[in-house]
Amino acid sequence: MRATHPVDLPLPASTTATPQASRLSPLFNRLHPSPETLLLILSLVIGGVTGAGVVTFHYLINLIHSLMLEDFMGAIASKGSWTLACIPTLGGVVIGLMRWRFRDFGPNMSSLIAATRGLQELSPLKPITKMVAASVSLGTGASLGPEAPSVEIGANFGMLLAQVLQLSPERQRLLLGAGAAAGLSAGFNAPIAGVFFALEVVLGSTFATSSVSVLLLSAVVSALIAQICLGAQPAFALPVYDVRSPLELPFYMGLGLLASVVSLAYTEAIQLADRCFQGKVQGFAWLGRLPRPVHPIIGGACVGLVALQLPQVLGVGYETVQAMLQDVKFSLPLLLVLLFVKLAMTAISLGSGLVGGIFAPAMFLGASLGSAYGIFLAMVPALGDHVAGPPAYAMVGMAAVLAGSARAPLTAILLMFELTRDYRIVLPLMAAVGLSVWLVECVNRRSTAHSLNLQQMGVDVAVNEPIAAREQLQDWEDALGDRIVTELISCQLPIDDEHKEDESVLAIANAHLPENVKPLPVPETKSAV
Repeated sequence: MRATHPVDLPLPASTTATPQASRLSPLFNRLHPSPETLLLILSLVIGGVTGAGVVTFHYLINLIHSLMLEDFMGAIASKGSWTLACIPTLGGVVIGLMRWRFRDFGPNMSSLIAATRGLQELSPLKPITKMVAASVSLGTGASLGPEAPSVEIGANFGMLLAQVLQLSPERQRLLLGAGAAAGLSAGFNAPIAGVFFALEVVLGSTFATSSVSVLLLSAVVSALIAQICLGAQPAFALPVYDVRSPLELPFYMGLGLLASVVSLAYTEAIQLADRCFQGKVQGFAWLGRLPRPVHPIIGGACVGLVALQLPQVLGVGYETVQAMLQDVKFSLPLLLVLLFVKLAMTAISLGSGLVGGIFAPAMFLGASLGSAYGIFLAMVPALGDHVAGPPAYAMVGMAAVLAGSARAPLTAILLMFELTRDYRIVLPLMAAVGLSVWLVECVNRRSTAHSLNLQQMGVDVAVNEPIAAREQLQDWEDALGDRIVTELISCQLPIDDEHKEDESVLAIANAHLPENVKPLPVPETKSAV
């Protein structure tokens, strides 16, 4: 293959070169590496930095957890059991102060994808602020997970590196995916699942076969660093899967059916909570009138009060999931209560502005559902000796709910496969995950898989008003990113009778864009959006 310069495609006209780019780009041009060589080198760098960042993030979570839920809680526990509610509330106070001070914690996955098209500038310091905010949220007991911040650590660095080197938009998107793969790989110690996550969620159908090498190297290096620093053990120690009978497969498909219902309820609850805190739901308008920094305090207080009766809802919840997988005896009513309460607390935590991901809560919901389903089957006299134990159904439930809510079936299957390292679990996983995702797709035909995937990483996709403006901006959604579209729609664009005939909708929208969003070029000829 003929070697070419690594920066052969210029940035869009709206993007200006940074001082770092002016120094680094000539250096690479003098070395004359091929584009493929440059990308492989950058993937190694991204994997190494992301791995170190995820390790730091985990250490920070454990430090705050130790200080607050162990040391500080131990000091005030003598005042009564009610003091447990103080810890998540205090975390909400800290997050509220951070939101008052910084207002914005930096770009999410949707904004990063928009940045690959030159639509938004990145700040190298905001991701650090978001990592600290996520550490405080998770360390003080917010009902969220660490995977979204881990992915964003890698994605932000990959995107920043690509912009500094002035790479083409296609290569920016590729390095963004490499960072996302590295983040999930280090977070779960599952490099294969990390690669497929980047392919399914970030790159979609835009990747070439040669791109896989970049993702693989980044994921492997990141996972290696995480294993050295955090240990080589997987996120969960899972029991040996026991196949009782081939006739058991329909029962796993039944679990997939239930998982689709939980997945739909999960995503709807997240959007409902977000609208409640925006004051867009009847009876909750008062929440929208409160200052935004107050919302995390309310969310933390809700989690803390519920934790007085159900402490299992606190934090990431890996300990409770581990207990379910190890066949620790949970009563059927308790599992059902945990299922509904965890769903509600996760929605409230995310809607209130606490920082974290919802992959881990999805796996908690799936484990609770699967365990309850397995207990129910064991209670049927004719089935007791012919079905696997509740832990097996808990494993499959984890994958089915995760796949249905994130719309990432391959990621869910491979994640569970890497955790179990047992091929026998694959068939039940495929059956349950396939049915769950198919049913969710049938219900949400009008929603794009891309948008729902991004939503699971903390992106706002609930765009409802005004309807006329949304119809005008529908074609921009992929290019701008869901959050930017939300900002545009919130501007209340004028209707046709209120603006000049020769002024396009795009020009009007550019005038209402947020300060950190670059305007889109207006074509010379008038065109309908």
